[in-house]
Amino acid sequence: MQPAAAPDLAHTRTRPAHWLAIATVTGAVVALAGLLQPDPATARQPEARPSAATRPAPDPARVTLPLSCGTVGSRIVERVTGDLDGDTHPETVVSARCDAGSGTPPTGIYVLTTGRDGAPRLVATLLGPDRRQSAQGLALRGGSVTATLLGYSSSDVPSCCPDQEERAEWNWRDGAFLRTPPRPPQAL
Repeated sequence: MQPAAAPDLAHTRTRPAHWLAIATVTGAVVALAGLLQPDPATARQPEARPSAATRPAPDPARVTLPLSCGTVGSRIVERVTGDLDGDTHPETVVSARCDAGSGTPPTGIYVLTTGRDGAPRLVATLLGPDRRQSAQGLALRGGSVTATLLGYSSSDVPSCCPDQEERAEWNWRDGAFLRTPPRPPQAL
């Protein structure tokens, strides 16, 4: 038995009209896709917050520190700057003392910020000179103010020669600088 001959299918042969119809449909799809675009993107970069560099750190020379030094005046011993309260504006922490010619005058540690008017102002006293301690190694570490405080075991110890040492740390919490619980001073 011989296979039957396949019928002649006219639609299986391509002609220029077929190609023209396919090109027309393809062009219409591309044109329609160009018209039906999604809405433009509305994402944008977040607003840049003012950086600490946009506002200079307060200059302690422009502030009167609460030291009673009489005629000898005061002097800044150490100074560090950084953002202590997370507002992106730097604060300046200074240790200052009376500029006495001898002995070890007590130190005050103060925090300064820049007011709305651009003038530096005192916002906190971390260590008052009335504590009769001197500070050294003032630093900012991870948002904390740290210092080594030198003091005296009794009023009989001469002011030239502190005989006790303690590490102090203050952190900004709930709108105030809080000192971490101090450890007992160690003898030098």
